[in-house]
This record gives sequence, structure tokens and C-alpha cells, in this order.
Amino acid sequence: MAVVYHVNKGVSRPIVFKGLKAQYIAYLAGGLVALLILFAVLYIIGLPLMVILPVIGTAGASLFWAVDRLSKRFGEHGLKKYLARSRLPKAIRYRSRKQFIHLKYRKQIRAK
Repeated sequence: MAVVYHVNKGVSRPIVFKGLKAQYIAYLAGGLVALLILFAVLYIIGLPLMVILPVIGTAGASLFWAVDRLSKRFGEHGLKKYLARSRLPKAIRYRSRKQFIHLKYRKQIRAK
């Protein structure tokens, strides 16, 4: 009797759904949950549906557009790299050489 083995192709590939890659699927899901909560709050407040539906529809369309644009612009890890790069300091200033002198002496002590 023959044994059939299934090969999982693409095990290390990122998740892709309708062109959205990796974490952007989670951003879209979070935004849709927020829109659902906003709809419920506006409905409970008592606003008419003819006001709520265009607001939620416009917000939902702009959410889809923004997440798709981010996904295409930055790719899988690009947004994280972009945000990390913006947090780097432009310059590091030291007023004393004391930190570097101590490093030199520690290396000599460890070498012995």
C-alpha cells in the first residue's frame, strides 16, 4: 500500500489575503471591529440609520484604501523598519570621554 506525504509549500511565506500582506490583515481586522463598535454606539445614541450608514461606509472605504496603500508601499516588514528608523537619534553627543576610557581598561583587564 502506498503512503501519501503532503508537502507544505510556502511554510515560511507571509500570509497574503486579497493583496494584503502580514500584519496589514490584522490592522484591517482591528479597524473593522472599531467600525462595528462605532456603528453600535451611534445606533444606541439614537442617530438615524440614514446618517450612520454613510458615515460608516465612508470610514470603511477609507480604511480599506489606507491599509491597502500601506501594504503596497511598505510590504511585509517595511512599515516596522520605517517606524524604527524614525525613532533613531540624529546625533549622539558626549561631553566626556570617560565612558570610552573605561572600556579600554576593561578590555585590558579581561585579556589578562
